[in-house]
Amino acid sequence: MFEAKFQSFADASSSHDSATRIAALREELARQNLDGFLVPRADAHQNEYVPKSAERLAWLTGFTGSAGFAVVLAQEAAIFVDGRYVIQVRQEIDGKIITPIDISETAPSKWLAEHAREGARIGYDPWVHTSGQIERFARAVEGKKIALVPLDANPIDGLWADRPSDPMGLVAIHPARYAGETAAPKIKKLREALKDADAALMSDPHAICWAFNIRGADVAHTPIVLAFALLPREGAPTLYVDDAKLDAKTRAALEKFLTLRAPAELISDLTETGKRGETVMFDAATAPVKLVETLRAAGGKPRVTEDPAALPKAIKNKAELAGAREAHIRDGAALTRFLAWFADAAPKGALTEITAAEAAETFRRESGDLRDISFPTISAFGEHAAIPHYRVTEKSNLKIGKGVYLIDSGAQYIDGTTDVTRTVVVGRASKQLKDHFTRVLKGHIAIARAVFPKGVTGAQLDAFARRYLWEAGLDFDHGVGHGVGSYLSVHEGPQRISKMGATPLQPGMILSNEPGYYRAGEYGIRLENLIIVEKREIAGAEREMYGFESITLAPFDLNCVEPKLMNAEETAWLNAYHAQVRKTLSPLVDAKTRKWLREATQAI
Repeated sequence: MFEAKFQSFADASSSHDSATRIAALREELARQNLDGFLVPRADAHQNEYVPKSAERLAWLTGFTGSAGFAVVLAQEAAIFVDGRYVIQVRQEIDGKIITPIDISETAPSKWLAEHAREGARIGYDPWVHTSGQIERFARAVEGKKIALVPLDANPIDGLWADRPSDPMGLVAIHPARYAGETAAPKIKKLREALKDADAALMSDPHAICWAFNIRGADVAHTPIVLAFALLPREGAPTLYVDDAKLDAKTRAALEKFLTLRAPAELISDLTETGKRGETVMFDAATAPVKLVETLRAAGGKPRVTEDPAALPKAIKNKAELAGAREAHIRDGAALTRFLAWFADAAPKGALTEITAAEAAETFRRESGDLRDISFPTISAFGEHAAIPHYRVTEKSNLKIGKGVYLIDSGAQYIDGTTDVTRTVVVGRASKQLKDHFTRVLKGHIAIARAVFPKGVTGAQLDAFARRYLWEAGLDFDHGVGHGVGSYLSVHEGPQRISKMGATPLQPGMILSNEPGYYRAGEYGIRLENLIIVEKREIAGAEREMYGFESITLAPFDLNCVEPKLMNAEETAWLNAYHAQVRKTLSPLVDAKTRKWLREATQAI
């Protein structure tokens, strides 16, 4: 009945091979007179989702998370992960071979400085590191005279016998009715941001896709084209993309406003640019150090700074916002059908984490508009829900019984990207669960109801979502919200609501609102809607004020709510939100789901 077409639940970890693979890497390093090697979880664009051919960290260590970094020395090795993956990494790696380390406690550069011998030669692939990353390592190891050596070829690629080929997904033109404007005004905006630079090297595929109104199929779950672009102050931009990704119609459309060249020609073109002494902007977050140093070596002046496309891409236009709202109505109907089905099926005891994930994807697919899921579904029961980025596999798959179930899922539609989390209880909710759930819900509502002046950053709002957990001595280790793209990445910067969110929030930005609480070994709670920053008119206001519009539509589980913990404003918000969900979605679902929805959204 249900199936997953956009995700796999196979156990992708290869930790059983890590001892052999690390030993082979060490032999190759010794042959090249190297004492160690840096292994980021990254491709040439620092993407969150990378092609299979760039999953070097997973191949070497067995760790399959979306963020990580390994350092391999002659006698020891370490892998560094953030708070999302401290549990997962221990489950996937061979702890006898690799030491797992929380990156918030020890940075890879510090560990290398402490563990590598004085005068050691540490190799790295300059295509998968940024200039900033290498500079941090250089500063950390300078005292021990450790040399960082850029390599012409990644040694892992030579050892990876069955390494997948690079992706060749077809490029598609993103229609202007969804993009909201043609490429021309976007290119004009980017040129204005060049200031006194002669050109910008665009290395973020999301920025390239946004600027040129294209989408691709090179990585899972995010419709991007793996490519580089060179945007000069005058003349046509150059897009460096493999010819196999272009059909005749797309090629003709692109050649109207840009020049197409093969990726292999980028180095020679940058070299010629450098010989002319030109100043080129590079994105500090995504540009490979290889490209920066190529320009510098040729006599050019690299300027490593913020991507000029990041902010205009984050501020959605009217068409993009309209598309996001429509996508969320469609997505909300599918998710509500899933929640109604789950409420009926779960108590019968026949469901597993995998069957639930398959069902959620199927309900979305039945809309007829689903292009992909926006990330692998987090379908987590019981103790697995306490792992924020848990990924169910055939090996880890739990049967769903009485207890807490968390589903974090999303979709890619041509008019918008969705990301939503709901936590529900099978059976009766304990007093403790109700307390924790309601504190998370109060934090969610605090963000949803926030009103703030122009110039406020996500860091200034972060505590709004944590206050009620803090009052009980509780907290969570991830940010409150991340930016979301327009039929692009489900995780987009520079906007975010977190302790490190330094970008002022502006109308048109889409973010997530997802506070949580995780009780290790027992359960986890996360409640997530997407929100749009909007202007707020306040009588007598002396400053320009902003607030949020919640666009996700799906009920929260009232069985987990303790009304006595909520004040009148919070109760009014929840009842109004549920009334909106009921009114909007009831016409779009079947009679059985409609009946369940009426009960699930009743006023408290």
